[in-house]
Amino acid sequence: MNLGAKIYVAGHQGLVGSALVRQLKAIGHINLLVRTHQELDLTNQNEVRECIAQERPEYVFLAAAKVGGILANSTYPAEFIYQNLVIQTNLIHEACRTGVKRLLFLGSSCIYPKHARQPMSEECLLTGPLEPTNRAYALAKISGIEMCRSYNSQYGTRFLAAMPANLYGPGDHYDLENSHVIPALIRKMHEAKLNGADQVVIWGSGSPRREFLYSEDAANACVFLMKLSDEKLNLILANGHSFPIVNIGCGNDLTVRGLAELIAEVVGFSGRLVFDTSKPDGTPQKLLDIDRLAGLGWEPLTELREGLMRTYRDFQERQLRAENPKLMSIKAS
Repeated sequence: MNLGAKIYVAGHQGLVGSALVRQLKAIGHINLLVRTHQELDLTNQNEVRECIAQERPEYVFLAAAKVGGILANSTYPAEFIYQNLVIQTNLIHEACRTGVKRLLFLGSSCIYPKHARQPMSEECLLTGPLEPTNRAYALAKISGIEMCRSYNSQYGTRFLAAMPANLYGPGDHYDLENSHVIPALIRKMHEAKLNGADQVVIWGSGSPRREFLYSEDAANACVFLMKLSDEKLNLILANGHSFPIVNIGCGNDLTVRGLAELIAEVVGFSGRLVFDTSKPDGTPQKLLDIDRLAGLGWEPLTELREGLMRTYRDFQERQLRAENPKLMSIKAS
């Protein structure tokens, strides 16, 4: 992937997509293709076909997706399965049709069974029932993986799927209804601190264990995978009957309670943490086996506390911009 190659980052305004753009620019890539939703509706087949045919990217990072936490997944399963299926189907098919050299499809660790053995290796896929609260989203992502496998097998494409742990970092969404656990807890505790509240209520028992990966590390891993030598990529794609997937994680997890306590420290909230056990916990544990990626020579750089501190600073800056848009525009100029 030379520095002048045209690279399309689908979902460039999202958590991972924005980190990918920063990573690619930082290492000297100068020919990046990005489109906002207003410029290109990825659920519209005709628009996607016209754009890819006209622009002819050589490499595609498919980071566009509809994402959310347990509440959003439980409330809007139809939107989660429909939008993700359509987006990835349009892009994967057009990438094949126009001869894209390599495509990296970003999935999720929720593709693995609810009670998969821990840590979860790539071979765990389709070995048991999924977690019901995000089954629609997981099935959409599994379909994207199968599309990559099928197109590689039938058309000789070189499409790879990366399965990251739970992601967090700058540029996340802090909406309490639709966001993931870390941005939701950051906002809850920040607002509780400002309002002088003596407690924060958290969904579930706090006992499930989760692995968290900083978004900049995830982007770094995606670029690393896209730049693999043909020989190393062939080791992953060699068997057309196996799934072309690689887990991306840090190899460590902690309980949701432990995470909440750590976020409280970072935010400076000193009140009580109350766990609402009437709400679902989700999968008991999600820890990825990252031996395949480590064997290729990659490892994460950001420790969880440091990543949370950076993410909280990002949240505070966003709040300041929202409250003082004129002041922030003056500072920027």
